Amino acid sequence: MKGGDGHTPLRPLSYLSWRTAVGFADDHLMALVDEGLGNSAYLVDLGDGRALAVDAGRDLRALHAAAARRGLTVAYAADTHLHADFLTGAVQLGRDTGATVLASAAGRRTFEHRGLADGEEVDLGGLTLRALATPGHTDEHLSFLLLDGSRRLGVFTGGSLIVNSAARTDLLGAERTEELARAQYRSLQRLARLPDETAVWPTHGAGSFCSAPPGTERTSTIGAEKQSNLLLAAPDEDTFVRRLTASLGTYPAYFDRLAEINRRGPAVLTTTPVLPALDARQVSALLADGGHVVDARPAADYAAGHIPGAISIPLRDQFATWLGWLLPDGAPIVFVTGEDQNLSEIVWQAYKIGYERLAGRLTGGMTAWRETGLPTSATAFVTPDQAPAAPYLDVRQEAEYAAGHVPGAVHLELGSLATRTADAPQGAIIACGHGERAMTAASVLERAGHTSLTVLNGGPGAYAAAHATQLAEGSAG
Repeated sequence: MKGGDGHTPLRPLSYLSWRTAVGFADDHLMALVDEGLGNSAYLVDLGDGRALAVDAGRDLRALHAAAARRGLTVAYAADTHLHADFLTGAVQLGRDTGATVLASAAGRRTFEHRGLADGEEVDLGGLTLRALATPGHTDEHLSFLLLDGSRRLGVFTGGSLIVNSAARTDLLGAERTEELARAQYRSLQRLARLPDETAVWPTHGAGSFCSAPPGTERTSTIGAEKQSNLLLAAPDEDTFVRRLTASLGTYPAYFDRLAEINRRGPAVLTTTPVLPALDARQVSALLADGGHVVDARPAADYAAGHIPGAISIPLRDQFATWLGWLLPDGAPIVFVTGEDQNLSEIVWQAYKIGYERLAGRLTGGMTAWRETGLPTSATAFVTPDQAPAAPYLDVRQEAEYAAGHVPGAVHLELGSLATRTADAPQGAIIACGHGERAMTAASVLERAGHTSLTVLNGGPGAYAAAHATQLAEGSAG
């Protein structure tokens, strides 16, 4: 039997003791992390050429590659809940590999799957998967306990217990937030009764808008969570509810749409989606007809010259988040890209959150646009020491702003900016932590008619250091 690198033998499952559970994870379980969305999918080697996938997203490139390296076929695809932040890949795995989809019967999914109730078990051929009802993040949430005989190898906790926290409970509406928070409390208490050495394999991790705290650890154990998780350590249900609901920030607008699409099942893809090539005149016509232009180039390139009305969303890990937060999913989108940017990455970032009306890309980029004689705009992009005296607009998240900000700053989160453009000061210096979100904010404001904006290439600390005297005088005044 070959290991994950094609050479290291895997130990037979029947000889694993719980004391070597970490060895199990190393040899038989792979976490596939989506750094942008902050989530982990899992691929479990079942030891006989078959595999279990847990909470796989629609972009299956990494999972298929991992399975191929191990010589595995995905036989089971389990979803812990109706995801709000990405489209499930389970339906596609059913088509690609014949995988049996495992999910909560209470989710009322309309595609072919095996619906599981609390306590129901699935024989994986040596290992067993036991469904545990753990509502809170969603009504129908299941955790999956992985067993080797009577030994509890670990639990896939999805959006219930996550490292040093628990997932948010407000995705079904503010009127149900407290009710679901109380359900989340009971779910975490149930999971806490598992043996301390039981591995915890959550879906949501650092960077997820499903309320995962910052940090590098994406997996844990029940014992470690008892020691470090403030929510799990809450002395009573009321305290838990207060702590959890107080930590809830805003989340991307597209979260409100995806759970229902996941209930019905995303469309199965029979070919790899691509971005058609469009010339400058075609892009101009699309924009005039109500389409949207997304400029995926780095912030500095956008600043130097861009299509008027384009939204700047630099292609990076967080591309899908801001695409889904700021753009409608029902209008055609065309992309402006740089010569060395990965077009497939743009497509898959869009498709994994249900954005499929991708009209294409501007052939020849901004050079072709200028050569056609069409108008361009530019945005000032300056370092902290070059920043002029102007109102300071901070577009970071509330938690970031609360952790430290420039005195006197106006705070408007980027996600809400499109509906609050009138609240943004004219001629502002727009800032975030580095500059990417600030450039996106500038593009939103420019599209709404704001002019003479300056984007800060840096963060609040560098700006405060460069303007310490000015800020001190302003504070004294």
